[in-house]
Amino acid sequence: CLGTIHDMHPRRDQPNLQESRRAAMPLEVKWPFPQCPRLPWKISSTVVMGLVGSYSYLWTKYFNCVTVHNQDVLFDLIDNRPPSTPLITLANHESCMDDPHLWGILKLRHLWNLNKMRWTPAASDICFTKELHSRFFSRGKCVPVCRGDGVYQKGMDFILEKLNSGEWIHIFPEGKINMTQDLIRLKWGVGRLIAECTLNPVILPLWHVGMSDILPNNPPYIPRVGQKITILVGKPFTLKHLVESLKSENKNPVEMRKALTDFIQDEFRTLKTQAESLHQRLQTTRQ
Repeated sequence: CLGTIHDMHPRRDQPNLQESRRAAMPLEVKWPFPQCPRLPWKISSTVVMGLVGSYSYLWTKYFNCVTVHNQDVLFDLIDNRPPSTPLITLANHESCMDDPHLWGILKLRHLWNLNKMRWTPAASDICFTKELHSRFFSRGKCVPVCRGDGVYQKGMDFILEKLNSGEWIHIFPEGKINMTQDLIRLKWGVGRLIAECTLNPVILPLWHVGMSDILPNNPPYIPRVGQKITILVGKPFTLKHLVESLKSENKNPVEMRKALTDFIQDEFRTLKTQAESLHQRLQTTRQ
């Protein structure tokens, strides 16, 4: 499933970044990202992002019926935020095709602009088991994250570096496909990213309903057409004051991650209720 952080309880309180990088990463393939990407890499990555994005654009908008609320908020943050302001988008995880289908709501000019598109963590045991798969997903700006390896691992360090460069990161903080679609405890990986980011990221929650109707989670796994999807873009916020408050209280890293994740959990709870209400209204009016 694309874009999933699998964050288990950490084995230690606060290893530094150097320690994290020295730890062996149990990938079945070599680390896929070059330190300094050359032109062929950038071109191939642009093509992968553009083609997959264009497929999602067509499938979401024209083969199904999507209603997006407040999408201009997302567009404005992608296009107009300052270079020193990273963006973290968060969404619930209904289906293994949430990413890329979710980005079918973007403009083609976004989907074909490599520098503007998101990075996202992806399950290494699904997307990075073979070199060919690794080349494809890494050029789609998916970063391998290993199940059970905790919040301190190479993939998370890489994501944090991208945040510290002002880039856009998308996360499914539930950490897995939520088969029941009930509100579940969020993983703490997002808490680490916010706590340790050297900049002040803008956080934008999204909640979608109906993605699992496009690609059901039960066999046969055949994409459907003519389904109704509702996507609610929430209000952007920052957690700078909360982070500073937690540091002033000398909270340890585990306490900080929990407090930040709990705040986002509350935002998710509110957004979920609103999105489901909008989707129910959509279903009623179109029957």
